[in-house]
Amino acid sequence: MIEHVYRRASAAATVSRVLVATDDARIFDAVRAFGGEVVMTSAAHPSGTDRLAEAAAALDCDLVVNVQGDEPLLAPETIDAAVMPFVTDPALEMSTLRRAISSAEERNNPNVTKVVVARDGYAL
Repeated sequence: MIEHVYRRASAAATVSRVLVATDDARIFDAVRAFGGEVVMTSAAHPSGTDRLAEAAAALDCDLVVNVQGDEPLLAPETIDAAVMPFVTDPALEMSTLRRAISSAEERNNPNVTKVVVARDGYAL
C-alpha cells in the first residue's frame, strides 16, 4: 500500500519530491526496496502528522503536503487541488480540502473528519 500511495503522490503535477516519514523499520525497508525516499522518525510521535512535522523541520522547501500512508484512493489531482491555493495566494499558511457530507451515516461516523466553515469558506 505504501508504494501505491507513494506513486500516486509522485504523480501530482504540483509535487516535486515525495518523502515517507516513518517510525517503522518494515516501512522504511519497503520504501527503500521500491526506490522511494524515506526518513526514520522518532517512535514517540502520536500521529503521522507529528512524524511529518519532524521530517519537515529538516527540509529546505516552501510547502509541505501531508499525505497519510493509508490513503490509497487519493488522486494526484486531489493533491494538486490542495496545493493550488498557494499559487494564487503566496501569503497563505495552510490549506485543506473538504466536501459536503452526503449521508447521515457519514455525518455520524466518528472516523469521518468534519469541518465547519464560515460564509467566506474559511474553517472555523
